[in-house]
Amino acid sequence: MQPLMPKATAVWLVDNTTLTFDQIADFTGMHPLEISGIADGEVAVGIKGFDPVANNQLTRAELDRCEKDSTAKLQLLKPISTPQPKKKAPRYTPLSKRQDRPSAINWLVRNHPELADPQICKLLGTTKTTIAAIRDKTHWNSSQIDPVDPVALGLCTQIALDAAVKVAAERKAKEDEAAGIVPPTEEERLMSTEESLSMDPREAMGGAMSENDPLFVPSEKPEPSPFDDLSNVFDSPSTPAEEQPESPAELDPDAFFNLPSEKEDKRKDGED
Repeated sequence: MQPLMPKATAVWLVDNTTLTFDQIADFTGMHPLEISGIADGEVAVGIKGFDPVANNQLTRAELDRCEKDSTAKLQLLKPISTPQPKKKAPRYTPLSKRQDRPSAINWLVRNHPELADPQICKLLGTTKTTIAAIRDKTHWNSSQIDPVDPVALGLCTQIALDAAVKVAAERKAKEDEAAGIVPPTEEERLMSTEESLSMDPREAMGGAMSENDPLFVPSEKPEPSPFDDLSNVFDSPSTPAEEQPESPAELDPDAFFNLPSEKEDKRKDGED
């Protein structure tokens, strides 16, 4: 760890202490020849000395200890700059998807009211002001905002959403327990999609179903119906020859349409 303004500190130590060049070079991180050049007036010309004692980098007792022992090394009183933890950069949202954030916020507010505003901000990269405006319906485009799943919009992953919902549910359960609120029973609890798909349709509907229900599943296989096999529907019946009905007599077309016969025509011609 080097002191603040090492060259100016070396100038001050050369002018105001009896430390060796090696001690000053080791403390300031410079070469002993540079310290020798400072003492000769060839290096750091015009640089004003920087007092490390007045600036809380060294103590007078530390200087006295090292001046008495030429092999001792100077120790900084405390770090000049404390390393600050790096702040996580805000979540970047592409410009093409920023217009979809109000719809995603509206969906989360409606379907997951247990989520806190900081969680929504972390998921979607938005601000608490925007969330409050959408929740209170004071947003400038509130009438045109439709709730849309943020996962479908690509604003967050399903894993991140499930993790946030799980944390919010645990926090809400603790708050309800502290407030004396009884949690819902197993029948009242909202099942997940995987649980509902794995259940029997009768149990999912809360009891037995009638045959008219679209999800009705018969418990036993019904008896076969004569209409199940339709392969022989269009086959001709095998009727014995003696049982087949006789063909009807040939009909006279003239008699059928009440047309006059040839004899009647000749008689009429003779009369004429």
